[in-house]
Amino acid sequence: MGLILNIETATTACSVALAKDGEVLALKEINEGYTHSENLILFIEDIMKQAGKKLGELDAVAVSKGPGSYTGLRIGVSAAKGFCFALEKPLIAVPTLLSMASSQLAINDQRSTINNLLVPMIDARRMEVYCAAYDQELNEIMPVQAKIIDESSFSELASGHSLALFGDGASKCKAVLENKRGFSFIDNVFPSAKDMAGLSEKAFAEKRFEDLAYFEPFYLKDFVGNQKA
Repeated sequence: MGLILNIETATTACSVALAKDGEVLALKEINEGYTHSENLILFIEDIMKQAGKKLGELDAVAVSKGPGSYTGLRIGVSAAKGFCFALEKPLIAVPTLLSMASSQLAINDQRSTINNLLVPMIDARRMEVYCAAYDQELNEIMPVQAKIIDESSFSELASGHSLALFGDGASKCKAVLENKRGFSFIDNVFPSAKDMAGLSEKAFAEKRFEDLAYFEPFYLKDFVGNQKA
């Protein structure tokens, strides 16, 4: 059982949560563009004050490991590593898409019985998304991958299941898949640190910690920057 700081910066959302034994004590987040560098440390200070806790009381720090934004992931992981090194605490990595899937099981059990596969997705470039599929016990049915969306997307899953698609990448799928049988869409879902709490607590109990010196975010694809002419 631990007091864990959870950090989520894989997308446009900047989100932090302090959790004890898997229960959220304090949360602060914003989803208004990439403001991680300006807000992350301030948000962490705020939630520690809200909960009446000091950084030295932490048992571990958890970070959303991706896939997602290259810059967002770098900021989150760098901050998490910095706290772990300074406080001599272990680092926990939580898969971003798994955390998103767990949020839907937690908030609406009735919906989950209808949509028996959860398909979280994060916007990538053009018609591409980062996605995965999970069952009702959060077992991975389709591994994390980058997928270009077209009319045949997820057909192998939809043949035997109903699918719930959500996340900021799901809007790309609506125009192509919305009228197909077996597909439904859940709006306004974004990665949040509060949804990491149960997963990070489980990892802490099982002592599934990362190597601070070598841990890197899961980018899924190589970073492509704009080159100057």
